[in-house]
Amino acid sequence: MNSPSPSQHSVVCYTTDDVFLEHDMPTHPERADRLRAVHARLTAGGLLQRMQSVPPTPAPRAWLTRVHDPAYLDWLEEQRPQRPHYVEGDTYLGPSSYRVARLAVGGTVLATEAVLSGRARSGLALVRPPGHHALRDQPMGFCLLNNVACAAAYALEEGGLSRVLIFDFDAHHGNGTQEAFWEDPRVLYVSIHQRPLFPGSGAATERGAGAGTGYTVNLPLPPGSGDSSLDYLVSSVVCPLADSFRPELVMLSAGYDAHWRDPLTGLSVSLSGFTALAESAVAIATRHCRGRLLAALEGGYDHEALAVGVANLAEVLLGTPDRCLDPVGPPPTAALDDLDRLERLREMVLA
Repeated sequence: MNSPSPSQHSVVCYTTDDVFLEHDMPTHPERADRLRAVHARLTAGGLLQRMQSVPPTPAPRAWLTRVHDPAYLDWLEEQRPQRPHYVEGDTYLGPSSYRVARLAVGGTVLATEAVLSGRARSGLALVRPPGHHALRDQPMGFCLLNNVACAAAYALEEGGLSRVLIFDFDAHHGNGTQEAFWEDPRVLYVSIHQRPLFPGSGAATERGAGAGTGYTVNLPLPPGSGDSSLDYLVSSVVCPLADSFRPELVMLSAGYDAHWRDPLTGLSVSLSGFTALAESAVAIATRHCRGRLLAALEGGYDHEALAVGVANLAEVLLGTPDRCLDPVGPPPTAALDDLDRLERLREMVLA
């Protein structure tokens, strides 16, 4: 839906589709009800009417093979089970999963293209399945295709960009995105995540290789870390790195499973903490790339925290952060924020 009379410089676009609900296993944490909750919250708050719709279309193979092995894509296309079943660990495939995953990449790329072309200043890819664990040649961690990595590769190869910042704040480390740009200095990949936690990667010592050395930055947090830890790392590490890198596009792997109520993780971040993070990301984009920012949905398994978190992100992108809400408040017990540890981590990654 289009805004009544948006200024080109303030337009926020979004991409989504009911087809994303077809990839579903009702007993699985990553199920269609997650996106239904997001849709319901955005609709009830009138947010979709304030943004511009970018209808998704399935990603052509050329958009996928920049990140994924052609043989893996062939394998995915051949999988046509009659009902959802597990194909790797806790990752499932259903009868239409590959089609849905291609649509998720397509929507993410098209929203990115809308931002790069100037039709929108920023955008939200409200897509699923999530993508940041998907490896070059295999599915992993609920993910089939890497939405953000494919969109970043498109921005570099077809969008004329030479520097893209990917900021991943999902509680799980984005090992697939890290793999995709491990040796690529055109992408600064920064991840704040819980460790130890699935998938087990994301140590601060993982910094890229070859020409990409130093362009992978991992900021692991122990269980119990909360808003203060997140704020410290964003202000003292993410922002300085971004200012040095000067991105031409900011991309967010927007996961909300660091919320204190999430059933799969042990961090203690509040919705207010996520709002502060979103404001910092927008400030980075404003300083360096005329506000160009694309956020794509990753994890988040408490449906209320996920839906409100995404709605708050939309409010920040729309320039109305005063409308952000935190209906569930802070965690019931104080977060375990260790300033000394955070300072050591900062010194290590900035050395």
